[in-house]
Formats: sequence, structure tokens, C-alpha cells
Amino acid sequence: MTPAELTWVDGERAHSLPLPDRGLAFGDGLFETLLLVDGRPVLLEYHRQRLARGLKVLAFPDVGRALDHTLQNVSAAAPSGAAALRVTLTRGGGPRGYLPPSGARPRVIAQLAPQTRPLDAWHDPAKLGVAAIRWPTQPQLAGIKHLNRLEQVLAAKEYRRGGWDEALMLDQRGRAVSVVAGNLFAVIGDRLRTPALDSCGIAGTRRRAVMERWAPALGLAVDEAALSPADLQAARELFYCNSLVGIRAVAALGDARWRDFPVTRALHERYLATLEARA
Repeated sequence: MTPAELTWVDGERAHSLPLPDRGLAFGDGLFETLLLVDGRPVLLEYHRQRLARGLKVLAFPDVGRALDHTLQNVSAAAPSGAAALRVTLTRGGGPRGYLPPSGARPRVIAQLAPQTRPLDAWHDPAKLGVAAIRWPTQPQLAGIKHLNRLEQVLAAKEYRRGGWDEALMLDQRGRAVSVVAGNLFAVIGDRLRTPALDSCGIAGTRRRAVMERWAPALGLAVDEAALSPADLQAARELFYCNSLVGIRAVAALGDARWRDFPVTRALHERYLATLEARA
């Protein structure tokens, strides 16, 4: 069996999901996508902290021991080099109906797949369109990575039809939120700016690393702001980031074009240093 086929359910190798499961029935759960390098997760503490916030919002029981057991098993089985690990936590089984059972036992599902692209590769700058479907407004769930991702599914179909590499997603007021699978940053003036995520969106681990580690290391001020598509098109540079891509420059958004990416390249170098440190 190849690493692409490796799956664990509650720490044990598996080929199927026990039913019933509230994650399948209601999207009642959370997930994290981690980059593993030689079996070690990158920025694991950031993933743990985001997951902990999501567990608190959804009022899940503690899953620390089960998660640790799963990570140990996955790390031991991971191939050398880079691999992608998706960890899905659902509320587990239960009776019919929306009301969560009082004695819920969360289920931990891990799926491991190899990454073939070299970790130090500079991605070709992306061409972005604007997705017609927009993020729904729900401040209580903003920032966490819950299982309900239908907007992203439909937006991904949009960018495939449009021949784009990714798509800018807006909120219900027409403000920028993110791309389909990643957080956006714009170089505006002498600052780095990223959309505020107070009403929707996912607070990515690489977004946090840009804001707390990589931009400060370059002496670059960074803040959150309400950004329109026009603000992004007028920026000096535009890039997005996520756990598996790292940092990718944007070459086009609508009629706007970019050819030089000095800030993005410098941040990419800081990202590579983090991979080398496995921190």
C-alpha cells in the first residue's frame, strides 16, 4: 500500500468510516491540513492552537490524547521528504437530529499523501479571477476551520472553468476575504495588509506566520484591514499562502498585472528557513 492510501481512524489503520458520523451528516467537526517534512509537522503549535479554538467554539470534548496518538502513528509511517496530512475531527456518532449527544466521543480521522513538488520550489505566479459565490457571514465561526466548505467547492469549480489558478473570494459586502484555499496579502505603500477575518474566513497558520514571524523578520509592518478588490488591484504586490503551497505570488487579478515580487520572494525565503528548522 502506498502512502497516498494511508488512513487512520481513532489512531488505527482503516479503510472505511464507522457510521453514523455527525461529520458526514451535519459537517459537525473541524479539520487541519498539515505539511510534514520527514514525518515532522511544520508549525504544529499553530495548528494545535487553531484547532483548540475550534473545539471550544463547537463545544467538543478534549481530544488531546487521541490526537497525539494519531500523530505518532502517522509520523512513524510518513515517507521521507514532504507529505500532506489532513486530520479531521468529527463529533462521532449519535442519534438522529441536530442536537449533539451529551456523551459524544469525537472521532479522529487522518489521511496521509506524499507531496511530489520540491519544497524549495518557487511557484509560478498565479492568475486570479473573482468568484461569483461569496463567503457567508457568521462571526461565531469566523477563523476556525470547520467542515462546511461548500462555498469553496463551488468557487473551485469556478476557477477551473475560468482557466484561473485560484479565485478571489469576497464577503457579502463585496470585501476581499481570501482565495479559495489560502489567505491573501497585499503590499500597499510600505505596509503589508491582509483582509480582516471578523465575520468570515479561515485564519490560516501561514497567515499567522507571515504576520508574527516572517514579515517582522524583514522589518515589514503588517496589519489587518477591510480591502476591496480595487485596493488589491492597486497594490504593489499580491500573494497568497497556505500550508501546502507555502507562499505564492499573484501575477494577475482582473485587469491588474504584476511582474516583480521582491517582498513576496523575501517572505518565501523566510518560509524556507522555517521548513529547514521544522518549527
